[in-house]
Amino acid sequence: MAAGTKILNGLKEKVMALPGQQTFLNVMDDKTGKGYVISTTDIAEPTPETAEKIKGLWSAFSEYLEDQPSGETYTVVSHWKN
Repeated sequence: MAAGTKILNGLKEKVMALPGQQTFLNVMDDKTGKGYVISTTDIAEPTPETAEKIKGLWSAFSEYLEDQPSGETYTVVSHWKN
């Protein structure tokens, strides 16, 4: 988890510079290694160019992943903050 977090922090500027990017949340179970990324954007689907950038960002974690993650798109129903 520490090594992955270090990589993630090094990619922050690239992640947040993706077209349409608004928020980024990464959660992980430190016992199982299972985790999720939730990213909110102002675009419904990434362009092929943006999809390649995302794939490239994930490749930085290749030694820590069982499989290349596949993205899913959902409509935001609520997004609350304090």
